[in-house]
Amino acid sequence: MSDSKIKLDDVLRPELYRDIFPYSEFPQTTFDGKRVAMELPKEIWITDTTFRDGQQARPPYTPEQILRIFDFFHQINGGTNLIRQSEFFLYSDKDRKAVELCQERGYEFPQITGWIRAVIADFKFVTRMGLKETGILTSASDYHIFLKLRKTRQQAMEGYLGVVKAALDHGVIPRCHFEDVTRADFDGFVLPFAVELMKLSQEYDSPVKIRLCDTLGFGVSYPEATLPRSVPKLVCGLRKVGVPSEWLEWHGHNDFHKVQVDAATAWLYGCCAANCSIFGVGERTGNPPLEAMIIEHAQLTKTNEKIDYRAITELSNYANSELGFNLPANYPLVGKDFNVTRAGIHADGLLKNEEIYNCFDTDKLLDRPVGVAITDKTGAAGIKHFIEEHYDIDIAKHDPRVVFIKDKIDGEYEADRVSAISDTEMTAWTKEAFGNKLPPLR
Repeated sequence: MSDSKIKLDDVLRPELYRDIFPYSEFPQTTFDGKRVAMELPKEIWITDTTFRDGQQARPPYTPEQILRIFDFFHQINGGTNLIRQSEFFLYSDKDRKAVELCQERGYEFPQITGWIRAVIADFKFVTRMGLKETGILTSASDYHIFLKLRKTRQQAMEGYLGVVKAALDHGVIPRCHFEDVTRADFDGFVLPFAVELMKLSQEYDSPVKIRLCDTLGFGVSYPEATLPRSVPKLVCGLRKVGVPSEWLEWHGHNDFHKVQVDAATAWLYGCCAANCSIFGVGERTGNPPLEAMIIEHAQLTKTNEKIDYRAITELSNYANSELGFNLPANYPLVGKDFNVTRAGIHADGLLKNEEIYNCFDTDKLLDRPVGVAITDKTGAAGIKHFIEEHYDIDIAKHDPRVVFIKDKIDGEYEADRVSAISDTEMTAWTKEAFGNKLPPLR
């Protein structure tokens, strides 16, 4: 479809797609039997919204905490530009102090960007901080245009374009946040708006970026799903009208547990940037977890020796100890027990070869040695693993000292215990079993 055929459909009534979003029922996923081709860009990267969307779901970070997290991003990058940008609120004194502290670091990456409403007056915050790029809220669905803004599509687009021009006039790269894009009229509003933005980019010889915001997590990755929910078709459609992959960014929410797969799907179909927050914490159900997308990136592009993946573990420790996160024990990649097995048959497999029950070398890549939690299901293999992990000894599963400890554990559960055995208990029983022949710690 040529640009000349793409026209704004300035409807009189809002298109709410009631066949897909009945509201009184769960949303429907519809299919048209048509597929679009994957188009993984030569380079894909992560942008961060921890200090913007991420702060809308928790007490605000202090400027000093923001600086420490920002330092972690730089550490993870390891001289690369994987985490390419981090966006900040600019409205309060605390917001601006955090920006100033991070600017003083002088890092090339992550770059610092802002976020403002689609109000020309808000640009004073961007220019005062000397930022080169800012996000602009440009809601795309009729739910927002008609029901929230109380405008027509034409009025909304004209207002958005005016703010984008103001950004370009100030030498600031605009990043238009197409809010609620997975409920928007793609042909009637999204494409016409994108075409007008690309015209401005040519007029000003400047990038004009587009962030696709799946505000309520409606996006689906299925190849033959229909618009407006299809992530592949949203990205491919914008690519077809000339939006460069480098100017496209995906921003998802986890309302339907699809946040990570949707972000990866956006990458696969031609969107260079995935917008994330640490541990997925963000507005309502949260955003793509930054640490998960780092590992997803490695799976799609190869593990990068420069990237400090182990710093992810440091960041999680900081989040738990200093930021009050209390990440669930079974949280993937960073939870206390994410690579800890409890089943005796699994422990036996780990002893034979760690790869059998560990998804990758968690010790090397994340500084997280594989572990075995001791319960009534663990068996002698788990006890053997605990002893060998903590002490400089190789011991048989049927060694009398292992049997002694197993009897202690069995006695606990015969007395109706339901919790796992702690390391403190295991250490005490190991000392009791070995007596004065206890081997040295590893």
